[in-house]
Amino acid sequence: MAEVINMPRLSDTMEEGTVAKWLKNVGDKVEEGDILAEIETDKATMEFESFHEGTLLHIGIEEGDGAPVDSLLAIIGEEGEDISALLSGNSNASAHQEDAPSVSEESSEVPAESVEVPEGVEIVTMPRLSDTMEEGTVASWLKSVGDDVEEGDILAEIETDKATMEFESFYSGTLLHIGIQEGEGAPVDSLLAIIGPKGTDVDAVLKSQASGGSSKNPPKKEESKEDASKAEESSNKTETTTVQNGQRIFASPLAKKIAEEKGVDLAQVKGTGDGGRIVKKDIENFKPSQSAPVAEKSAEPTTTVAPVSIPVGEESIEEVKNSTMRKVIAKRLGESKFSAPHYYLTIEVDMDNAKASRSQINGLPDTKVSFNDMVLKACAMALKKHPQVNTSWNGDTTVYKHHVHMGVAVAVDEGLVVPVIKFADQLSLTQLGSAVKDLAGRARSKKIKPDEMEGSTFTVSNLGMFGILEFTSIINQPNSAILSVGAIVDKPVVKNGEIVVGSTMKITLACDHRTVDGATGAQFLQTLRAYLENPVTMLA
Repeated sequence: MAEVINMPRLSDTMEEGTVAKWLKNVGDKVEEGDILAEIETDKATMEFESFHEGTLLHIGIEEGDGAPVDSLLAIIGEEGEDISALLSGNSNASAHQEDAPSVSEESSEVPAESVEVPEGVEIVTMPRLSDTMEEGTVASWLKSVGDDVEEGDILAEIETDKATMEFESFYSGTLLHIGIQEGEGAPVDSLLAIIGPKGTDVDAVLKSQASGGSSKNPPKKEESKEDASKAEESSNKTETTTVQNGQRIFASPLAKKIAEEKGVDLAQVKGTGDGGRIVKKDIENFKPSQSAPVAEKSAEPTTTVAPVSIPVGEESIEEVKNSTMRKVIAKRLGESKFSAPHYYLTIEVDMDNAKASRSQINGLPDTKVSFNDMVLKACAMALKKHPQVNTSWNGDTTVYKHHVHMGVAVAVDEGLVVPVIKFADQLSLTQLGSAVKDLAGRARSKKIKPDEMEGSTFTVSNLGMFGILEFTSIINQPNSAILSVGAIVDKPVVKNGEIVVGSTMKITLACDHRTVDGATGAQFLQTLRAYLENPVTMLA
């Protein structure tokens, strides 16, 4: 009897999976334990084993296509077995029948006038590169229409809500169509590109997608030769720069941005991309020689301005398109602020003992501990004593986290990211310091992985190094609380009835009143203060 295999849930947060690659074809024999396909989840690409034996009779989700958990993935049975009843009984079957174009979720039938997608043509959609990604922006195309594409080639650099990531092709063929231009954003699963045999009628494929395809992006109208010429001219302006001898240098926008930040002269960089195009890795791997020094920004020329009695000038504004990361940050913070009832508790901590302890610890060989490391350690230990703060609101239930995954807010050029230190309560002060330094460094250079910014149970934001004395933060949901850490200041304090100079630091706890009551938050801060004012207790 035929067995229906559905899209598996390969992680606790997985809601949708994408078939990265099929390792079996229709008609192939399948043994129990054979790898059927590689499934891309919200966290990783994983091998999916078969629990059944027989013949692969039907593939319900083609390579590169995504579908919700429990969607029809495949059918395994005896060779020649009639599976029409299984297909007709599955609500998603019409969207994945062989030799018929895929159908969007909004339509359960293929329109009669739809055009079949030619054999060998693959529709590439905007990938979901992180668990929170809803929209992506094409930072740079590394292939142009007409270029040959091999499986594993980097097609484009996609800017997500967390980082700019390279997107590999799962197919081989010719890049026939680009659906999203550089700098443009589109929702996940929108038409990104079409790959297939050279000479394919692209208009027919686009018509198929418009009438019955799964792409959320409507096909663009065919451009006239004049429009195409203008578009090409505009593209060249954004992708090239001019050196002193008038020769144009081709570089991706991301490569140009990194080069500008590092002060690298593009004229000295050898491109490894198509046609000698300079890509991100060329800038990252560039090492200037004595004959090719790193370009330095020239000093502003000194100009003499004639004195005037009335200010003169020209009003000007600049409207800058928000990055995907900035839009997602705005959305998430707005959702948190207006859905979770925030309240704030502030205390002042005596940091004299902490300063003395830090000096002693850093006096040891190969040891470096910051005040931020001490705050993180104290928070991790306090959370174990006050589990109510280490929770998440889940509607009808409250989720208690028995592990401590510490989120650390890090400022980057595009906004704010929160790398996560897993099992922070089990790490020493020096281990916490090393972890923060590593994660923060890779976050700023956009080399951090999406799964390294997921799963936090509590967050710390420290603006003390910028001289901020006191501030409040918006809770990083689904956390129930976030700690805001101010600067350590020297000021007059009263000790033993006398006014003396002391070092103090203000910390503010923002709590979700749905899960953390005021008394609970206050008790947490008391425990936190006890650890910080007596650091030796954190070393026990």
